[in-house]
Order: sequence, then C-alpha cells, then structure tokens
Amino acid sequence: MKYTLSVVTTIAAIICFSILSCGDRDDAAAIRKLIDHAKTLAEDHQIGDLMDLTTKGFSVSPGQHDARSVRGILFVAFKHYGTFDIRYPRPTVRVEEGSATAEATIHFMIISKDKPMPELKDLYGDPQAWLEKAGEKADLYRLKLDLIKQEGDWRVQIADLSTLKGMTFSSNAHHIR
Repeated sequence: MKYTLSVVTTIAAIICFSILSCGDRDDAAAIRKLIDHAKTLAEDHQIGDLMDLTTKGFSVSPGQHDARSVRGILFVAFKHYGTFDIRYPRPTVRVEEGSATAEATIHFMIISKDKPMPELKDLYGDPQAWLEKAGEKADLYRLKLDLIKQEGDWRVQIADLSTLKGMTFSSNAHHIR
C-alpha cells in the first residue's frame, strides 16, 4: 500500500511538473511568436499595430520614453531607415514560474532590404556565433523586454535598448532622441 501511494505521488508530481514545464515552454514560444510578429510590423512600418503589443504604462529606456514619444521616435527611425530588414538569432526568453511575467532579450541588426546575408540564417540557433558573424556586417543592438500576460496575451511593459560594440555592450546605451 505504501509502495502504491509513493508511485502514485511520484507520477502525480511528474505530471504536475510536466504541465508546468509545458506551460513555460508554451509561454516562451508565444513570446517568441510575439517577437516575430513585432519584427514584421516594424519592417512594414506599422507603428499603431506595433504599439498594440504594449501595456498601458509602456516605457522605453534609456530616457524613460512613454508610448506617445515612442510613436514619434519610431516614425522618425522608420523614415530614416526606409525599407529594411531586422535580423536576429533566437531570442532568449525567461518566463517566471507561476507568474504572469517574463523577460526576453533580442540581439538584432537593421539592414537594407536588398542586402542578403544567408550565412546568418544557419546560425539562428547559436546566438553567440550569430552575433560574431553579424557584428562583422552591421551595427548590433540588444533589446531587453519585460513582459506581462494580460487576458491571456503577452504584452511588452518595459523595453531597454543598448548598442553592441566590439562584441560587448557599450557602457553608453544607445540614446533614443
């Protein structure tokens, strides 16, 4: 009887752990999908739709910009870059267990739409190798996101943008004007 109870308890614990782990993986996958969607919206210059992926109190640092000022910054940036592609390796996502909060880090570059870089595609799953190769080709950035799950959907609450210089992050963060 004790043996059966131990087996049942162990199986129940494994099932619970599996369910929680799947939830974390599902949330991480949902956040990566959100990042992919945001990339497409940015490349298409869809500022309104991009801002719909944020919370009411959304802010960007450095500079502590609110959603209203970010809209203006994006308008100027998109006009400056024109037609562009955003390239990045697999984002790092950490979901707080049992919580509706998460963090994501995306290392990326913005390049001209007509500049092919097929060698980066093969490095998607190896962020370090991707960064080394991409750093030879363009300026790199790091975007850290704090996300919150609201009504079943992940939304960006805080974004922090830094430049990547010489394979290390500069001590001077990229200032958004």
